[in-house]
Amino acid sequence: MAKLHFRPYIPNQTVLFPQRIDENIAATDPVRIVNAVIDNLNLESFKKLYKETGRCPYHPKMMLKVIIYAYMNNIYSCRKIEKHLLRDIHYIWLAGNEHPDFITINRFRNRVKEEINNVFTQLVLVLADKGFISLDVEYIDGTKIESKANKYTFVWRKTVERNRTRLMDKIRILLEHEAIAQENSIKDTSVEFTPCRLSDIVDELKEALERQPATKDKEEKKALRKKKKQVMELEGYRDKLIEYDNHLDTLGERNSYSKTDPGATFMRMKEDAMKNGQTKPGYNLQIGTENQFITDFRLFPNPTDTLTLIPFFHSFQYRYNRLPNICVADSGYGSEENYRFMQENGIEAFIKYNYFHKEQRPRYTPNPFHAESLHYNAGGIITFVRWGNI
Repeated sequence: MAKLHFRPYIPNQTVLFPQRIDENIAATDPVRIVNAVIDNLNLESFKKLYKETGRCPYHPKMMLKVIIYAYMNNIYSCRKIEKHLLRDIHYIWLAGNEHPDFITINRFRNRVKEEINNVFTQLVLVLADKGFISLDVEYIDGTKIESKANKYTFVWRKTVERNRTRLMDKIRILLEHEAIAQENSIKDTSVEFTPCRLSDIVDELKEALERQPATKDKEEKKALRKKKKQVMELEGYRDKLIEYDNHLDTLGERNSYSKTDPGATFMRMKEDAMKNGQTKPGYNLQIGTENQFITDFRLFPNPTDTLTLIPFFHSFQYRYNRLPNICVADSGYGSEENYRFMQENGIEAFIKYNYFHKEQRPRYTPNPFHAESLHYNAGGIITFVRWGNI
């Protein structure tokens, strides 16, 4: 009867010449693609992020390889990346047997936020050089991503403007009051007040109150206390006006923003669990693709896609010093301004206009008096027709 034999098992065996780690990694493994691509990128701009003194940092190429490969495998936690650097042979080989901790990984990730955009551009140019894409055709679409901001910390433009108007009325009424009007030099209260102007008025009123002599008369003391109270009230109005002006500066051209994430705008998301159309703070992410490769991206605060097309083309031009020859997008981007921009820049547009699907219905009857039914005269000559001659 044959005797059972097992292969030798010696966990703590000492090897004089250790084998190469990459011998157990397949030649077609994605980790080799990440390694080869990043080795060919120019990362000179990363050097400005480091100091020449102190302890030698980890090489930025190694850190970038590890983070990108982790992201490819849906691993975003720095602590999980640290564990894989000790356990996974792919990470160990990619890092050259270096073991940065999670704090170092997170610090590097936050440090290179601005430089990642340059890395993305270089990668797209590599794809174009290899013939995977041509940058001549741009397929554009957008999606909304929810912000991590608190959804109850909203600021609405209409509310701010309405409250600011009411505040200006209160300021005018207070300055027109007999006790205050006698002490300040502002006679015309119909003008628009600014925080700086209100500060000057408050300082003038305080100086006037300090110059008043002390008195023992009860009525005069009462009037003095009333003036001081009104000055304090005017100071509160000034601070509130500064707050409203700061809100309007943060809003810019938007209608809302979140206090915990000022860059986010309140908009309706596609995922509406409550089915009530609730608005949440988020961003409109616009992505351009070609041959299933992402060629450009940009975040916008606009809830709709119409106003994002021209700035997206400007982003594409800034990135690659050129514009695409063909643009393909859905009807959400159809507008006269967008069509004119593409026509003037020689971009062939495959974009439906808003009423395209409605006009395809069998029962659709165009209204000759609607703007979309009027003939567009490219020459700019307007023809007037008398009602009785139609």
